Amino acid sequence: MKILIVLNRNPYDGTDVTWNALRLCEKLLEQGAEVRLFLMNDSVDLARDACKPPEGFYDLGQMLKDLIAKGVPVKVCGTCKIRCGLYKGEPYFEGAMEAKMPELAEWILECDRVISL
Repeated sequence: MKILIVLNRNPYDGTDVTWNALRLCEKLLEQGAEVRLFLMNDSVDLARDACKPPEGFYDLGQMLKDLIAKGVPVKVCGTCKIRCGLYKGEPYFEGAMEAKMPELAEWILECDRVISL
């Protein structure tokens, strides 16, 4: 089964939404699903080394890097790179592929399930 998770929120917005999404990716992988991640809006900060966890928070960027190392494809909105997040214009780290809306549309059509958070 192919599952696409689309993240939209600032990684450290005071909730556990992004943390739980990354944990869900891990569990889906363990159960044999093919997982893909697309980051847009303020979630693009998740793929930037400039984004550091606040005191007492999990390192969500490292969690994302660990998923990439396990073969999870991660695409990050190229338009949002300039417009969104606290670190506007900062580069994405290695393994996070810059993409645009056509690639997101393609992934949506290819996947069995789409989850947007």
